[in-house]
Amino acid sequence: MKIVCIADTHNKHRELIIPSGDVIIHAGDCTESGTRGETLDFLKWFAALPHPHKLLIAGNHDFFLEKNHDNLHTIIPEKIHFLMDSGVCINNVNFWGSPVTPSDRSWAYNKKRGSELLEHWNKIPENTDFLITHSPPYGLLDELDNKNHIGCEELLKKIKNLKIPYHIFGHVHNDYGIVRTKNTIFINSASLDGRHRQINAPLTLNHPAS
Repeated sequence: MKIVCIADTHNKHRELIIPSGDVIIHAGDCTESGTRGETLDFLKWFAALPHPHKLLIAGNHDFFLEKNHDNLHTIIPEKIHFLMDSGVCINNVNFWGSPVTPSDRSWAYNKKRGSELLEHWNKIPENTDFLITHSPPYGLLDELDNKNHIGCEELLKKIKNLKIPYHIFGHVHNDYGIVRTKNTIFINSASLDGRHRQINAPLTLNHPAS
C-alpha cells in the first residue's frame, strides 16, 4: 500500500504535484481563511484525485468545517473519509484522525493544553497503525523559527504508550520532514514552508497491507 501525505496546503493545492498511490492523506489546513468557497473548492479537487482512498482531517484554519460540524454529511463528498476523532480500516490497516491543536487563541479546533486535549487523545484506539493529527507531538518536528516548540506533550505521551507505528501531521510549516524513533515514524507533511511557498513535496510511505 502506497500512502501519500500532504498538509497545510492553504488554498495552494493545485500547485502540488501529487504522486500516484493507494491512499492520500491531508493532515489539516486545506484552507487559508476557512471560508465556504475555499473549503468547497478544495473538497472538489481532493475528491477528484485518482487515489482509491482519500483521508482528510481539518486544521486550525478550517473554520467552515468546524462551524458546520452537524452538517458535514452534506458537505464532504462520499469519496472522502473525513476523520473527526474517528477512524477507518483499509486493507486491514487502521487509520485514526483528529483535528485538534493546543492553543488558547481563537482558531478552529483549538483546545487548551491538559485535560481538554487529553479528552481527544484518549479516544485513540490501541490498534491504530496510522495516527493523523494536525498538531505535532511535542519536541518532534514542531519547532518554530524562534526555536519554540509548539507540539502537544499529551499527544507524545499517548503515542509512546500505544507504540503507534506512524504519526502523520502538519501545522508547523518550517519543520517538514520525517523522524524515526524506536517505535514510531513521525511525518510532518506540511506542503508550504514558513513563508507560505509551495516547495515541500508530498511525502510517501509504503506499508505492507494484507
